[in-house]
Amino acid sequence: MKPVIDISGPMGNAFCLLGLASQYAKDLNKDAKKIKEEMTSGDYENLLFVFEREFGDYVTIYRGDYWLIDHKG
Repeated sequence: MKPVIDISGPMGNAFCLLGLASQYAKDLNKDAKKIKEEMTSGDYENLLFVFEREFGDYVTIYRGDYWLIDHKG
């Protein structure tokens, strides 16, 4: 089962998501620096978009009362 990140709470803090991106990038042998630079190149929605694109197969993002990304279990 994939971890769920509820971005309506403390896990949704941009700095928290950047930290998770570093951790997941290391675990998945991805370039954390490049991903984090792209995440911070725009607004919060851009940060979420890049995070989901890079790690959406490994985590589920939940926002309050709806799934940001289709829940695939």
